[in-house]
Amino acid sequence: MTDWTTHVAAAAASVTAAEVDTARRALDYLCLAQLYLRDNVTLSAPLQPSHVKPAPAGHWGVCPPVNAVLAALGPYRRMPGMDVRVVHGGGHAGPSALAHAWVTGALDTGADAFGHTEPDLQRLCAQFPHTRFGGEITPLIPGHDHLGGQLGPALAIAHGMGLDAPDRLVVALIGDGECETGATAAAWLGARAMIGTGTHGRVLPVILANGLRMGSASLLAGLDPSDLARHFGGLGYQVITAGPDTHEIIAAVARALTGLRPLQYGPSTVVVVTVDKGHGVPKSVAGQQLARTPRVHKVPLRNPREDSAEFAALASWLSGYRPGELFTGGAPTGTVRRVLAPAAPNRVELNAPRGCVATARAVADQVAGLDFGTAITRSLRQLNTVYGLRVFSPDELTSNRIELDATDSGWTIEVLNEELCHAWAQGYQATGRRGVVIGYEAFAPITASLLAQQLLAHRLAAAAGRPPTPSLVYLLTSLGWHNTITHANPGLIDIAIAAADPSVHVYMPADAARTAAALTFAVRKLGRASLIIASKHPMPTHPHTTVDAELRDGYAVWTHIADDPDPEMMLVSIGDIAARELTRAAAAVTATRPATRLRYLHIHDLTSLGAPGRRDAAISAADFERLFPPGVGILIATTCHPAAVHALLGERGASRTVVVRGWTNPPRPMTHDELLHHTGITTASLHDAALALLDNTVGGTLIRQGVH
Repeated sequence: MTDWTTHVAAAAASVTAAEVDTARRALDYLCLAQLYLRDNVTLSAPLQPSHVKPAPAGHWGVCPPVNAVLAALGPYRRMPGMDVRVVHGGGHAGPSALAHAWVTGALDTGADAFGHTEPDLQRLCAQFPHTRFGGEITPLIPGHDHLGGQLGPALAIAHGMGLDAPDRLVVALIGDGECETGATAAAWLGARAMIGTGTHGRVLPVILANGLRMGSASLLAGLDPSDLARHFGGLGYQVITAGPDTHEIIAAVARALTGLRPLQYGPSTVVVVTVDKGHGVPKSVAGQQLARTPRVHKVPLRNPREDSAEFAALASWLSGYRPGELFTGGAPTGTVRRVLAPAAPNRVELNAPRGCVATARAVADQVAGLDFGTAITRSLRQLNTVYGLRVFSPDELTSNRIELDATDSGWTIEVLNEELCHAWAQGYQATGRRGVVIGYEAFAPITASLLAQQLLAHRLAAAAGRPPTPSLVYLLTSLGWHNTITHANPGLIDIAIAAADPSVHVYMPADAARTAAALTFAVRKLGRASLIIASKHPMPTHPHTTVDAELRDGYAVWTHIADDPDPEMMLVSIGDIAARELTRAAAAVTATRPATRLRYLHIHDLTSLGAPGRRDAAISAADFERLFPPGVGILIATTCHPAAVHALLGERGASRTVVVRGWTNPPRPMTHDELLHHTGITTASLHDAALALLDNTVGGTLIRQGVH
């Protein structure tokens, strides 16, 4: 974009306020029709009770404010050379997103298309909220970005979308209740973290000041205009207010966009649009107030098919939008389409990665023998060179011994907030770029809900036939095994495993070189959610002869330790600390009982233990039977909770004699050695556990799972 102001002015002049108001009325009417009508959806005949749904369902309240902004934004979505995105903070405006998608023709595709005909529009309204798109905003609805379902991260996600995209405008629609969430509250200040980090696009936050949360007044509604200006002005924003009239909203959006600065300059402009929640609803029916009450959140008129007073109110409400001016033969008029029709979306389709194992293995060889910090720093720089990788971290790079210097500052962003780092990475990845979040293992569970919602968004996007985007990648170090008691919580692994999403991978590499390889492998892959768990402290280096297998299959038999073809005991390590202790224990067992037939397995991807069909990396049923013969005792040492291991093995339903030693919360602050003893993962305690398991597993008579 060579002249932003000129393009904004041209877009603003391309339509009149009357045309925008017509488009706004069309969207409002379509939302109402979806909620209430199953026939006669454009009022081509007088409304009858039989035209009304017997059980109206959906959300009306937030739709009018959203529609007002979408109509005002319409001309700007066609600015030449610009990729314009609208990120919805809340999902309740499903009728609005569907109405907008129908008007623009985005629903006129697929086997169950909704085209611009009276029967198609009637079918869309009659089926709502049970269309194939659902009743709320999800990635299933084309043309709208709503990346999950949790309230709060929309502004930060918009920031992530705008990074390194100078020809992108991202508009974040944020409810006034949403401004009370921690993620939104932090994002206003977090915008300062983008200063000087590259050449970026523009992000326009639009607050929908509708006055109500679901059931009560929002806190923002209690601020008068001067307080509101001081609140956001103190954070560095210019506040532009408008509403509820269409011409005010048009003027506010034009003014805001004219002065909107790219992200690299920090906070810029925020628009506050005051449109009552449920705007347009009858003030009262049969003496009961509706306007500005919680009744407007969903369907304000609950049974107009049977209640004559509600039916009369609905008929008047619908006709007040003058649908004859909005539709012709079941199609939106040319005016409505001209205002709302956006330019073709700029969708990046990435090629499936090739040679991931070989590339990652080469990285392991390159950094062999280096300490953790040096190995990871070198890998990150290489990934940045190849992919433009961005690093997001909650102020923990130096603590994690990753020494990125001033020359790297353009592609690393730190802020003391895990939710912002996740949301920035999510927005970045959703627009086709690669990023990684680097943090402490103990604090990563803060983003558990965001992770769950992103997994859901990925599944829905895949169901809609959209190409996969770069993977969500977490590198979590500063493990509780080396840390203070307040910094000890490996819980994100448990949450990720419990999600039972095939795209989840949990890498627990055995040494620093394998960690660098896992990072490279995870960043290259598409459509995954990958957690990499590793200690930043010095660890033994293990032979690299099995790295290819670990990357490809998620596990490998370590023949240099033990691989008897007819084992009577399996030793299995998961994680670097576990591998350090269990390999030593294996040598001790061999020394104590030389005749013992052992097989040693290292699990690189924890999810490989899960059931085929449920986990992408699952060991096949045949290989599992070969690796873990029935009747053979299995001793597993892991750095995560034992419950995660048992949950994955439980998916298979195969009876085995299993003892799992893993993380157990300490009763008090402990040193590393004390903690190893407390959890039973010292070399000596694993040696003793192995002998006990051997003595109690004779011919497979002990068939149980035990947690120690």
